[in-house]
Amino acid sequence: MSYFEYLAGAVMTFFLLLNAVKADLAADKAVLLALRTAVRGRTLLWNTTESSPCKWVGVQCRNNRISELRLPGMGLTGNLPDNTIGNLTQLVTLSLRFNALSGSLPLDLWSLTNLRNLYLQSNEFSGPIPSFLFSLKNLVRLSLASNNFSGPISSDFSKLNRLGTLYLEKNQLIGEIPNLDFPGLVQFNVSDNLLVGNIPEKLSSMPESAFVGNALCGRPLKSCNGNGTKNKFRFSVGMIAGIIAGSVVVVLAILVVLFLVCRTRRGIKEEVRVYRSSKETEVAKINKEKNAEDEDNLSSTYPGLNEKVGSASGKKLVYFGKTEKGFDLEDLLRASAEVLGKGTFGTAYKAIFDTGMVVAVKRLKEVAVPEKVYREKIEAVGNMNHENLVPLRAYYYSVGENLLVYDYMPMGSLSALLHGNRGAGRTPLNWKTRTAIALGAARGISYIHSQGSTFSHGNIKSSNILLTTSYQACLSDIGLAQLVGPNTSPNRLDGYRAPEVTDARKVSQKGDVYSFGVLLLELLTGKAPTHTFLNEEGVDLPRWVQSIVKEEWTAEVFDVEILKYEHAEEDMVQLLQLAISCSAQYPDKRPPMTEITQKIEELHVSSV
Repeated sequence: MSYFEYLAGAVMTFFLLLNAVKADLAADKAVLLALRTAVRGRTLLWNTTESSPCKWVGVQCRNNRISELRLPGMGLTGNLPDNTIGNLTQLVTLSLRFNALSGSLPLDLWSLTNLRNLYLQSNEFSGPIPSFLFSLKNLVRLSLASNNFSGPISSDFSKLNRLGTLYLEKNQLIGEIPNLDFPGLVQFNVSDNLLVGNIPEKLSSMPESAFVGNALCGRPLKSCNGNGTKNKFRFSVGMIAGIIAGSVVVVLAILVVLFLVCRTRRGIKEEVRVYRSSKETEVAKINKEKNAEDEDNLSSTYPGLNEKVGSASGKKLVYFGKTEKGFDLEDLLRASAEVLGKGTFGTAYKAIFDTGMVVAVKRLKEVAVPEKVYREKIEAVGNMNHENLVPLRAYYYSVGENLLVYDYMPMGSLSALLHGNRGAGRTPLNWKTRTAIALGAARGISYIHSQGSTFSHGNIKSSNILLTTSYQACLSDIGLAQLVGPNTSPNRLDGYRAPEVTDARKVSQKGDVYSFGVLLLELLTGKAPTHTFLNEEGVDLPRWVQSIVKEEWTAEVFDVEILKYEHAEEDMVQLLQLAISCSAQYPDKRPPMTEITQKIEELHVSSV
């Protein structure tokens, strides 16, 4: 063969391979289009005019083939059709979790021989666990939890000898757990099924939570009777005779009781009638007296408050700045009050005066600092003036009773809007609004930090970001973390708390930056930091996000409500990177709030 013939052959081979690659990627694209036709959901947002599907939401490619398909929480409904996903032969990860897909799994999934991760939890799949799954020898993580799978757990699961995670909880699986043998199994759960019998020895090292909600016994649950096998009882003649005699006695006793009840029912009815008549008269009298007392009893609005306030003679509300003294302490106590919620530091009320004025009142609990320190810190907060802080209008202090009076924020908290019911009638927070909220919160924190190195918020979380009617973010509960006792900070703060903060009262500006980073992640992901996450690790929000970004499937991080803003994807990634920097493990790795605010301002301008 001449040199030119060799070169011509090489060129021809190259173009044949190139066409083959294009054909394979085109075939993968056709699979996704067929999937989109068969089910409904957010996949409709794919830009099908693009020649390559590799930039579509939830799609990752490697070597010009689709290697990952991640469509969690996309609202997908219907059955997975045959001859679609099974044709994505280079698929390594398939995630369809948290949708409403139903029916049985398509048979052609057996052809996904490269599949390592299969996440199908929280759908409505039904039928027996298909046997073709046991041919996917490369599976490392398999989650079929929270579906309607039925039938027994097959011993063929042991064929998946690379399996490290197996989640089968919250299905309708029956029978005994087979003696499964997974050399590398780390995570396992079959809780809340219909399983019976003994827990196999090789699974006994798993936590108790992996088996609860069944009729199972043996370590780590309670031990089984005897040797742990099903007990077969043999009844002697004496035992049978005793059971029969006992049953006869019970029946006779029931008949006697029924006779006595029927005989005395008429007399009882008459007694009840007389009793009711006398009680109605008594209750009417009590209600009349109570109504008269309530007209003069101020404690009906704030239980137990008047007794404490009344004992502190001479105490009055202390006002801040240019606050109009349109109400005094007595007016505040007489105002119609509605409980807004019970938080970390006390109970918040919405107080409505007879004049129509509305304020928010926070009734603190367990103040643990001397009066002088309390007044100094509260007055420092009251003298702060910034559009992104909830104005503190007045306060009241006495031993055992402390009130803070704020402007009332009609839209409530960011937490309520972000994590409230996402059903019909709810208006989702769009990308522009979320960046505006992030910017407002950042400006408010920057202002607090600008007051001096010792000034910090100390309790940044989404429930302390209150919103005006124009969705302007305002920080509340400023500085209160330094005033409360050590036992008043519940575990829910831990999701926002910086790793170095072991005492909630010892707050710092770097701790604020960490909490703000978590808040940014909450805005981007739509997940609360205390949420039990969708991944299999159960870690906190920053570590969960970092693990996803490390695996290069960043699209799954973002809340589905903002994924539709395709033009903002680059800005989302930039804000995500900023949030990760803010929530760095070590304080000196976190940027200052001035720098954070500047970067968010740039992102917000581009989103307008």
